Amino acid sequence: MVPPPPASTASSATPTPLNILRSHRRNNSKHEEEGLGVREVLAPGSAIGNDARSIANASMFGPRTASLINSVNGPGSFSSNLDMTGPRSARPELNTYASAASDSRPEDATASERRQADYREKITKEMKIKIGSENLLEALLAKNAKQTRDQRMRVESELNSSNKKIAELKFQLQHEIEQAKRPVTPIQRRISAIYQGSPMRSDSRLSGEKEDQEYDDEGESVEDTSPTFVLAEILQSLEAEGMQPDYYVTRANTLVDLFKRHRTLKYDLAWSIFGLRVQMMLLSDSREVVSAGYRVTRHAVADRKSLQTIRALNTDFVVVLSLAKDSKATIEREQALKFVRAFVDVKDGVLELSNAVIRAVISVAEHYEDRLRNVALLTLTEILIRNPELLVRAGGIAPLSEALKDGNYPGSESIVAAFLYLTDTPIQRRLLYSGQELQGPFGMFSDCLTVHGHEERLKTCARSIAAIINSWPGLFALSQSGFAGISSLLMSLSHPAPFAKNLLLDLLFDLLHIRPPSWTSSFLAGRRLTTYGRVANLRADPMEDQSRLENEDDLNRSNLVDHYRALVLSILIQCGLVDALSNLSFDDEDLQLQRKTTLLLNEVLKLADHALPNHQSAQIQALPSVMEHRSDEEGEEKAYDIFSDMVFQIDSVNKTLTRTKTHKLSSNATHARQDSRTGGKASAEPNKPKYSVDIDEIQFRSLIVESQVVAHANYLKWRWDLIFDIVEGPLQNPKRLEEAKSTKFLKRLIGFYRPFKYRFSEARNTKPNQRYVRVGSALIKSLLKTSEGAQYLAENKMLAQLAECLAQLDYMSGITSNTPLFAADRIAETMSGGYFSILGALSSDPQGIVMISRWRMINMFYHIIDLKDRDDIIHLLLGNMDFTLNSHLRVMLSKALTACPKAIRIFATKLLRKYATQEPTNSTSSRSTNGSAYWAIRLLVTQLYDPVVEVSEVAVQILQEACNRKQYLEFVVMCRPALDHLGEIGAPLLLRFLSTSLGYQYLHGLDYITHEMDDWFLGRNEKYVTLVEASLSRAFSYEPERHNRSASSGTAGSGVDDSLERHQLFGVVPPHFYRELTRTTEGCKLLKGSGHFEEFVSTIKDFWAEDEDLETMLKVKGSLWAVGNVGSMELGAPFLERSGVIDWIIRIAERSQVITMRGTAFFVLGLVSRSLHGAEILAERGWDVATNSLGQSLGYVLPPRLDALFPVEAPTRIPRPRSPLAKLSKPPPNLRRDDAYENRIYKAVVEAGNTVLSRKALNDLNSIKSKHPQLFTSPPIFRKALFILECHTIRLPIRTRIIDMFERGVMKRIVLEEEDDAEDGEDSDEESRGAGGRSRSGTGGYESEEENQKTARLMMPPPDSARTVRPFGRKGT
Repeated sequence: MVPPPPASTASSATPTPLNILRSHRRNNSKHEEEGLGVREVLAPGSAIGNDARSIANASMFGPRTASLINSVNGPGSFSSNLDMTGPRSARPELNTYASAASDSRPEDATASERRQADYREKITKEMKIKIGSENLLEALLAKNAKQTRDQRMRVESELNSSNKKIAELKFQLQHEIEQAKRPVTPIQRRISAIYQGSPMRSDSRLSGEKEDQEYDDEGESVEDTSPTFVLAEILQSLEAEGMQPDYYVTRANTLVDLFKRHRTLKYDLAWSIFGLRVQMMLLSDSREVVSAGYRVTRHAVADRKSLQTIRALNTDFVVVLSLAKDSKATIEREQALKFVRAFVDVKDGVLELSNAVIRAVISVAEHYEDRLRNVALLTLTEILIRNPELLVRAGGIAPLSEALKDGNYPGSESIVAAFLYLTDTPIQRRLLYSGQELQGPFGMFSDCLTVHGHEERLKTCARSIAAIINSWPGLFALSQSGFAGISSLLMSLSHPAPFAKNLLLDLLFDLLHIRPPSWTSSFLAGRRLTTYGRVANLRADPMEDQSRLENEDDLNRSNLVDHYRALVLSILIQCGLVDALSNLSFDDEDLQLQRKTTLLLNEVLKLADHALPNHQSAQIQALPSVMEHRSDEEGEEKAYDIFSDMVFQIDSVNKTLTRTKTHKLSSNATHARQDSRTGGKASAEPNKPKYSVDIDEIQFRSLIVESQVVAHANYLKWRWDLIFDIVEGPLQNPKRLEEAKSTKFLKRLIGFYRPFKYRFSEARNTKPNQRYVRVGSALIKSLLKTSEGAQYLAENKMLAQLAECLAQLDYMSGITSNTPLFAADRIAETMSGGYFSILGALSSDPQGIVMISRWRMINMFYHIIDLKDRDDIIHLLLGNMDFTLNSHLRVMLSKALTACPKAIRIFATKLLRKYATQEPTNSTSSRSTNGSAYWAIRLLVTQLYDPVVEVSEVAVQILQEACNRKQYLEFVVMCRPALDHLGEIGAPLLLRFLSTSLGYQYLHGLDYITHEMDDWFLGRNEKYVTLVEASLSRAFSYEPERHNRSASSGTAGSGVDDSLERHQLFGVVPPHFYRELTRTTEGCKLLKGSGHFEEFVSTIKDFWAEDEDLETMLKVKGSLWAVGNVGSMELGAPFLERSGVIDWIIRIAERSQVITMRGTAFFVLGLVSRSLHGAEILAERGWDVATNSLGQSLGYVLPPRLDALFPVEAPTRIPRPRSPLAKLSKPPPNLRRDDAYENRIYKAVVEAGNTVLSRKALNDLNSIKSKHPQLFTSPPIFRKALFILECHTIRLPIRTRIIDMFERGVMKRIVLEEEDDAEDGEDSDEESRGAGGRSRSGTGGYESEEENQKTARLMMPPPDSARTVRPFGRKGT
């Protein structure tokens, strides 16, 4: 991780820019930085990925070419997506290269990852082919079987081929991953192999080496060769002169490889020798050799002292020269920029960056056509985060602002993050001179000329706008102009470009965190959802249902994202959101865009009714702007009718969905086990059967005939949808069952599932064929519901044959087969794995348990659990069984939880979730040990003591979710779990125990409460601040949902509920010790006696206005969260009333100069409003509290006026300083006879920075060079020219032309400091001649003393330059 800058200690209540930038760096690409050529790194104008919030997903690749430098991970590296891949601390070997495997073979890391990426790409391609084949096969099955027979066979053949390829590729990928993790000793070290034919090694050493051995001629292991010896050999070989470039590049790569193998070797370098070799490589005429020199130097960086040593080698001159070269020197410029980035990676290394180097990087960032522009912008952004003053004084704000404004930089979120970071505190706000740096992205949408044909730029600006509005500093920056940027954004909805309108609507959906309903696509397509019973079959949002079931007993959990969303909605409404949407839906001619606008308007009205106070919501519900459009004209009346019809349609759908959700909330708990066991397949079917159980005989016979089961023996001709409806409905009637037995319907249907008929068991494992599993499970359940059906099932041969197939897996049965039904390949390719779903349906009924026991399947299950190499079978067995009934199956699960490998134990632990969190019923309301919920909780408590921490962590998460219900919480406390060995993992669960008196007494007996209270008071409060901010940062970052998984991915039918991962809700207030403590009267007494609350209040009162000391600010935030959590409980009301702390929190929210401190206070006021007494206190002070229909507070509060929340004193802008440049390393020599030409050179270089005068200045330089070429071979003149380039902002092409006018040998003399003697001789000559004469001008006259003074003033450094890093200094100056 990147060590935080000095100002990063003060965490914010929202995702701060630094946190966002860190999150970008954490999402590192799997590609290594060196394996990517420059053309692959950053090509301008490349496509942008679909991920709208993450810089890590902003693709910026151009054509792929290979870099000439070997692949490494070094300081200053950047991946293909602008993420850092290098070490982020002063000693990178301590945290980046901790893996022994990577140490043993660093040269193979990139090749292995490249192979893994190839395998994954091939798997993705084959999965697409497979999905397409399955969809085509499903379509063909719906047509006539004879007509589509040939097509179906070809599709099935292609599908089988894809399945085999996927299985093979997955095996190869897993093998490659295991090989990469395994530390392998190579047969022969690469370093020794390089020198087998080296002329630098003696013949005696070469003669003893053998190709297949690891020993040299002296019997010494190559692995034991001293790294210092190898280093000495390499440095000695670099002394050779006149060799080909490949010679030096190969040695340099070997040296880098040595540094990677031996991390501490860089700390013992003899820089007197190593530095000389590096200097010679950097001064080489070959670009490849110079690039290798940069790379070696970069890998030799260890700490700030090593950077100072490197700079003493005059590397700044070389870096400036390399970055000023043309595009042909791409590799050299790339490595030079990576070398600069190495300074940022080292702790305090940014302080060693000279202004000259930063100016050179700025010139690259300002050149739009440069391939390295994006990397240069990223480098400037990181410098701005680590040392803002350094970049601001070098003039680096302008290119960042311009990149943010034009939308050409795909990583614009990082620039936004840096600006927001500066906006937070008043000291840093002074560095932003204009204060309008964040207004740029809004201008793209309001400019009619840029809207058309710049879709990618608009997308980038939309992401930037989302990052700005989703942060407190961004909102406050926009408020300084009265939210003019947001108003202009809403006015841009009137643009005629449909793409811009769609993008703005998507942006509004995103800003308000509105997830469109499941029927959005149908509605936008113009389908009438209220007809033909479509709405009745629409599923309620599973995420919403799950969250309701999980959190219904935890009413005090506050969602900070929803609170922030209410504030943003209030701002948008104030800026005219409702009017803009109403006008767009009324006037636009695009019907799809009109429906989308209407949908968004409907969601906005619903959100306003839910989250805003009643008086604010009532003002917009009537849509006054729409009423104004009514007139007597026929066109407008028709448009108004269309609009009204759309609103009515959505309102009807919402009402129907509300009724559907209400019904499903009561039925989901009952059917949760069936839904999870079938992997969600059955949940897609309507709850109510299509045909009644009590249909008459004639209709039943008609259905049987229509199913084609009686007419055809070929199951491909059967109507499986109708068969499912018959099984679900009429077949559950005993009379209809007897009629089915009298025909061939039931015999053929159940015969289809007999294993040795090889029909169902040989069907291909495809998505359409999953219907066979659904029908089979439904058939078993229907037969078990009647005694006649259970008897028929018990007498059928299907269970006997299935038991025989299971016995083939049982090593104790003695039954074997050459081709067992449940072989691994058959499980993957055929539907034989579906038999476990049928067994699961059998295990859900007591009569089914008896049948399983009758055929000794339980014993086979026990033995299957012991199989070491069949995890697939164990997953299918455990995932499909129903453990609701108290049977031997529970004992089998207990065995899997304790005796199986780690992966199986984790899987089995996750299975317990659906039992431990199920809805309480009459059978489990008492504390009977037979209740499935209490049984699951006991097993989960046992899992807390698992030797593997991952298993215990999963158990803690499930128990914490189960404790949302009070009766389950009390039962967990009665189990008396010991969580001391889990440390931080078990802390949240222990906090939940405090919410009941029983848990309080239990923890008090363990002496846990007093120790935990002291821990929170002395430091855990500050850690809690970081936890909340990390949760908010994750909540505001865009991440696509991953709940859409392929049915063939292996998780379908596994029985594991994916909602366990979704349960970790981001943006929800984490558990706080003092909040849990104040849930009980005993806890309140303890808190009152400790005096901690009074200390928190005192901290808030004394330091509420602090805006400089970061530790104090963090302590105030921790105190605010502690007070807010106490105030959110009803029993915590007396603490608020006695202390009067609410007034101080409101003062912070309205007057604090630290913007994130205001955000923390705003969220804390929302927490306080959760309690009735807290809501009353806030209402007395004029704050609006949002409530539901029952009058209960939702935790959303808003100030009486938004102006009261947002005013910030205008920061005192520090005057724009002249660049803080270091003085020349020694005074310029006295003027001589040719000083007039020198002054003209200096004046022309200065004027070259002026766009108007640049051409004239360059012509003047060319003229001087043609007349006096010796002036452009003078090191002093070149040094002064570089000094002028350092003082002024000059575009990259001009810098390149200026530097190219001087001979390359001049740079070599400057770097090697060979110009000293020449300068001393010239100075002595001047002293002998005298320096008082006038200078001759270029036309034969004399230049006035006034012009000389003017030129001298242009070169004069600013007064504060002595405090900065010397850019072109020499040793000893």
